[in-house]
Amino acid sequence: MRRPRHAFTLVEMIVTIGVIAALMGVLIPTIKNVQAEARSVACQNNLRQIFVGIDAYRAGQRDILPMCEFLPVATDNGPQGGLPETLKGYLDKDCDCWRCQADFDEEGSLTTGTSYTYLVGLIRYTPQIQIAVQQAMIPYVFDVGMSQKMKDKLRLDAEAKLVTVFYQSNPEKFALLADSQDRHPIGDRPPRNGLYLDGSARIMEVDEEDVEEAADEGTATD
Repeated sequence: MRRPRHAFTLVEMIVTIGVIAALMGVLIPTIKNVQAEARSVACQNNLRQIFVGIDAYRAGQRDILPMCEFLPVATDNGPQGGLPETLKGYLDKDCDCWRCQADFDEEGSLTTGTSYTYLVGLIRYTPQIQIAVQQAMIPYVFDVGMSQKMKDKLRLDAEAKLVTVFYQSNPEKFALLADSQDRHPIGDRPPRNGLYLDGSARIMEVDEEDVEEAADEGTATD
């Protein structure tokens, strides 16, 4: 005799579908968080690799930080200037390390050739640093025997020395380089990674405005 075959009832099917949906609701956010964490770790590895180039540059420049604009300029001929150009010879400007894996802004940040803002080049424009630079340049302003190119170089060197002093007095607090946008909104952590003077790369807890304010206070008391 043939035994009767048991099939799922409608209620059992609905319960099974509900359980699967509940599991998917838990798993999908978890998977997304794991992917976001992986991109953040890769971003921090990028920053450490860039530090190798910065450190090599400093070794040949009396321990002075590179001084340049905080972001390259996007042009029809590709990105111009900025830290990738300044570190040429120490780090390939086409290195994958310049791009954060969480940066998908093909029309924006990636047109500059880097996902990162060089904060050193940003705080050079704080009022206190610019005032100190102007004072340092007074002996050369009316020197007709000095070319404008040489004056510009002296100015850049003065900015680099002042900003280096600022960072040396705050080596663990303020980042040299950081994500140019909020790319790592994972949980309630700050959404940017930063690179620090000691070579460490970690979650950036101080924003750009705090850096500028500290630079003003630091140079005012030097």
